[in-house]
Amino acid sequence: QVQLVESGGGVVQAGGSLRLSCAASGRTLRTDTMGWFRQAPGKERDFVAVIRSYSSNTYYAESVKGRFTIARDNAKNTVYLQMNNLKPEDTAVYYCAGRSRPYYSGPYSGESDYDYWGQGTQVTVSS
Repeated sequence: QVQLVESGGGVVQAGGSLRLSCAASGRTLRTDTMGWFRQAPGKERDFVAVIRSYSSNTYYAESVKGRFTIARDNAKNTVYLQMNNLKPEDTAVYYCAGRSRPYYSGPYSGESDYDYWGQGTQVTVSS
């Protein structure tokens, strides 16, 4: 059974940086497409970034493009989300997700594209 554990969240001032980690157990992540989503209070869970299996091509939501970077370390079986120049509107619970189903040529920006999820880590950006 695969388990994802996110860490690295916290409270940071606007303009600051955080790096989120998503460590997996029970499954090798290098064969899976991995994504990050976030959910702000009272809102739906939104796509943030994805890194595809094998090619490691990345794709970002417009709201974070140029500020966030998704990466993977296959040796550590971990996926990261480096977040720079944080803004108050980035405040949310951030979730890591993985897709074990076969590849398809889509953006992987929907929740239904993913098969397993972590429990989330809180990020709070103060103004």
